[in-house]
Amino acid sequence: MPKNKSHSGAGKRFRVTGSGKILREKAGKRHNLEKKPSKVTRRMTGTVEVAKNDVARAKKLLGR
Repeated sequence: MPKNKSHSGAGKRFRVTGSGKILREKAGKRHNLEKKPSKVTRRMTGTVEVAKNDVARAKKLLGR
């Protein structure tokens, strides 16, 4: 059986923790920041866990 290649884009977007959770960056903090309230830009910082429904797809893309 051949090995599965991991999706190179998914490898850059997701991170797997030691306990096996998949983390992602929050969206929307790349451009047009002058128009957004500082409250919104603060909310977009940091990482969050991938949604429960998307975990299986993310694991498949990561080759796990």
